[in-house]
Amino acid sequence: MGRDEHDVTIMTDGRPSTVSEPSPAPATTRATDRLPDRTPGPVLPGEPLRLMCVHAHPDDESSKGAPAMAKYLAEGVEVMVVTCTGGERGDILNPRLKDDPEVLRDMTEVRRREMAAAVEVLGVQHRWLGFVDSGLPEGDPLPPLPEGCFALEPIDVATEPLVRLVREFRPHVLTTYDENGGYPHPDHIMCHKVSVEAFEAAGDPERFPQAGEPWQPAKVYYNQTFSRTRVMAYHDALLEVGKESPYTEWLKNWEDREPRPVHARVECAEYFPVRDRALIAHATQIDPDGSFFALDHEMQRKVWPWEEYELGRSLLPWPEQVEDDLFAGLRADVEAPDAPGAPA
Repeated sequence: MGRDEHDVTIMTDGRPSTVSEPSPAPATTRATDRLPDRTPGPVLPGEPLRLMCVHAHPDDESSKGAPAMAKYLAEGVEVMVVTCTGGERGDILNPRLKDDPEVLRDMTEVRRREMAAAVEVLGVQHRWLGFVDSGLPEGDPLPPLPEGCFALEPIDVATEPLVRLVREFRPHVLTTYDENGGYPHPDHIMCHKVSVEAFEAAGDPERFPQAGEPWQPAKVYYNQTFSRTRVMAYHDALLEVGKESPYTEWLKNWEDREPRPVHARVECAEYFPVRDRALIAHATQIDPDGSFFALDHEMQRKVWPWEEYELGRSLLPWPEQVEDDLFAGLRADVEAPDAPGAPA
């Protein structure tokens, strides 16, 4: 994150559990329209399912989808987090560290150490793509992006290392952000572009032939963690018990925005403590007294025990209702291996 992503206009939305099922995403986003002859990589009996989660900056993996990752790890799924940039241009969002001399001297190294600590908490595999944070431009007019940053890389240059990782790790499912980046940070938008491009290229032997044997994931989901319906549920829950809500300004950013479709809702409240420990590991980016922690775990379990996802690409039949598993349609022939267990 550059600035707190909730201080800028957020481009995502979700759907409360009490309304009808979401409409299917537009047909132009369905992989089968663009890859009619492509077959997903096989799910072999006795082998684990594999999930790759692609994020823009260190800390994004902890704020978006972390409890679902922990849940899948506990079930024996192999999980890899890929971080596109080092977060070098991120602001210091924890007021306790605003004037810390080490942070001010070497933000790059501090954020790498924070990421290592979060990875240890989550128990995931982790890889860096190695690109440079673009920063979040501010002003009117907006200043140009810095030369050499991730968002200005040619798409093939930025895609090749992710294709290489996809072919090495062989994920059955990818997660990333929607076309708006979840919020309009240039690195989040570029992360979407690169993830979708890698999904379409990794299974094509004619593209990036030097990057390993082709492998075709079955699906790409977009994280929709920060939906208006979730934040409204948190907001209302706090007001109902007489507490002040920190979400009033967030909700104003969503006025008059169309909701995003939701195709998967993964119940993972048991792993909210894992998420919070991973978040706190990113000490420069997370205020331990901030809005992330306004609701205790018990309130969160009652109000919103899920992570929500929008299906962006799929080589499987498009779901007609909200599913409860990112691997829906892939588990039938898999014999579950012994699960190593995720931290709880």
